[in-house]
Formats: sequence, C-alpha cells, structure tokens
Amino acid sequence: MNIHEYQAKELLEKYGVAVPKGIPAMSVDEAVKAAESMPGPLYVVKSQIHAGGRGAGHFTNNPEGKGGVRLCKTSEEVRDAAQAMMGNTLVTIQTGPEGKEVQRLYVTDGVDIEKEYYCSVVLDRNTSRVTFMVSTEGGMDIEEVAENTPEKITHVDIDPATGMSGFHARKLAFALGLEGGALKSSVTFFMSLYKAFVELDAAIVEINPMIVTDKNEVMALDAKMTFDENALFRQKMVAEMRDETEENDAEREATDWDLSYVAMDGNIGCMVNGAGLAMATMDIIKLYGGEPANFLDVGGGATAERVTAAFKIILSDDNVQGILVNIFGGIMKCDVIAEGVIAAAKEVDLSVPLVVRLEGTNVEKGKELMANSGLPIIAADDLDDAARKVVDATQKAQKAA
Repeated sequence: MNIHEYQAKELLEKYGVAVPKGIPAMSVDEAVKAAESMPGPLYVVKSQIHAGGRGAGHFTNNPEGKGGVRLCKTSEEVRDAAQAMMGNTLVTIQTGPEGKEVQRLYVTDGVDIEKEYYCSVVLDRNTSRVTFMVSTEGGMDIEEVAENTPEKITHVDIDPATGMSGFHARKLAFALGLEGGALKSSVTFFMSLYKAFVELDAAIVEINPMIVTDKNEVMALDAKMTFDENALFRQKMVAEMRDETEENDAEREATDWDLSYVAMDGNIGCMVNGAGLAMATMDIIKLYGGEPANFLDVGGGATAERVTAAFKIILSDDNVQGILVNIFGGIMKCDVIAEGVIAAAKEVDLSVPLVVRLEGTNVEKGKELMANSGLPIIAADDLDDAARKVVDATQKAQKAA
C-alpha cells in the first residue's frame, strides 16, 4: 500500500526523522492558510499523488507550465500555485500519459539546502536483510544513477536478528562524505529511519532528496513509503491512511474481495489460483503471441462469490478480448471455480472467448458443470493447450471486430 508524502513525513517524524515543517491542504484556501502560519519567507507547494517525478511533470490543462512542485515567496504566489494544481491532472514519468488528478496539496516551509543526497531502505530478498542504499546523487532517479554511475551507490546490509548499530549508520555517513555536525545528525537520522521501517512493516522507504541544511542538520526533504499489505492488520494507523481515490477501480474492488489483482496492458484476462501459476500463465500467453491483461490470483480458499467477483473485475477492463481461467484444485475445488465462472458469465452476459483449464480436486464435477451450463466455454486439457486456444480465439475475435 502506498501513502502520500505528507503522511509519510508524519509517520517518520514520530520516529525522530527530521522533516521540514509542513501542513496538508485539501483546498486552495487551506493551502494559503497553511503558508500564513509558517515563518517563511519561502514556501513549497507540492501536489500529492501516488507517483514520483512531480516536479518535472506537467498539467494537462497547461503542458508548457510549471510542474507539481513549486517554490513560492508570498501567500499570493501560494494561492496561484495551489489554484494551478488543485483539481487538475498532473502527468509525470510514473503516471503514464493519463496522469492523476490532484486532490491534495502539501505546503512546507522553505529550508536552506547545502547538499542533496539519496537514501532508501528496502528488504533485499537475496540476502534476507534490510538494506540501506545511499548516494551523493540526491534528487536524481536512482535507476539512472545505478545504470550510469553505479559506483556512486553504497549498500549497507543489516541483519534483522541483531538490528542496526551505530557503526552501520557511520558507514553510511562516511560513504556520503559527511563530517562534524552533519555526521552526528545523520547517525540519528539513519537509526530513526531503520526503526520506522521495521516497526511499521514498510516495504520501501525512499528519501530523495535527503538534505543537509545550512545548520548541518540532516532532513528528509521528500519521502515515499510503501507498506506490506499482509501486515496492515497490525498497522491500524497506516491502514487508515489509504487513499482509495489514488487506486485503480478494479484493484480497489479486488482488495475489498481479498483478491490479488494487478492491471496490465494486454487483452487476455487471466484468473488463476496461486501466484506462481499465475506468473507461468502470463508467461505462456506471451510465448504464444498474446498479451496478458492482468495478474489475478483468487487464492486457495476462494468461494463461488469471490470467483464471480474476480470474473467481473476482469471484464471491467474494456481491453479484455478473451479470458483464460487456469485452476489447479488442491485446497481450491474445481467445482467451486466452475460454479463461480458460470454464475459470473451469465450475470455479465459474456461476449468474449472463455477458455477454462481445470485440474485437481473435483475436476470431473467441475468439467461436468461447465459442459452442462449452456455457455460457449472452450475446455482445455493442459496449460499449453489452454494458452494456444485463448490466444487463437482472441486473435479471431479481434479480426472479427
């Protein structure tokens, strides 16, 4: 789950991570009021959307204008900036050409910046350790830095069994060339960041840029946090920060049904049980020249109602021109899947080719239900057969259209 910058900073500040003074605003007037409550003389007005590259982005109603992060010197300039952002669509390198509508703003106090750095904390699955990444190239896309100047990125792995120690923090500080007051401040910063990452069940914490001020204080000028959704049951405060307006409609509905769904750009919808099988299904669709429209894992204990909901979610994508249902019934029973597919197909008046491959528990009963359903379901013997049939049927449907 993602949250907004201002929410990330609220959380980090509770753990002792230094951040500039900032106030969220849900309207232009609130943005002006926020600025007037700050000492100034500089203010920063930031669009709040779940995407990076806001400063370099553009608004669809003014492509040649300024981006979604603006420096202001007066409350009137804050008002102008807020009016240019609020309610308009911001396009960044991460939103795609459709952009995202700005419904929240964040007004922060200006700070004097001596130097910018990059810092992030992630879980490295290769080492099973929490990993800090820092670089002197603050404010830049870390992927670009990794490709062009990888020597400027320092990694420090931390064993979660023993936790972070002062020497880890000092190693990070030395890698950035920090000295004196800035070094001392950075140690507190890094230690606090680690504590927040672990205790909040974060998946990613990215500070870009991390800055050193004119007073040698290390601060998070920007902050991005992503959380492990499987741990939200014990992170009530984080869960309450969910902004559903930032989520894809289908993905939001899938979350409500406890389904794992990710929309993609293809035209063949996939409904599978098990993440590994879902990945293999998408791979074999591509192998035979098709493009998957989604990743959808109904899980091992899905009911007919959840299967029906999953089917509807797939069909809510106008790009879907064919569907492949691929189920291996272990815990999940094939007849339950069949019941859900049949119910959903009848309810939505299915008009695209549907290929179903079932194997496992109650498979014969499931096949019998579909054969007697009166629906034009294309049965498949195995995954290879299913992929061939759905790609072929989808391509024929495309030509017919």
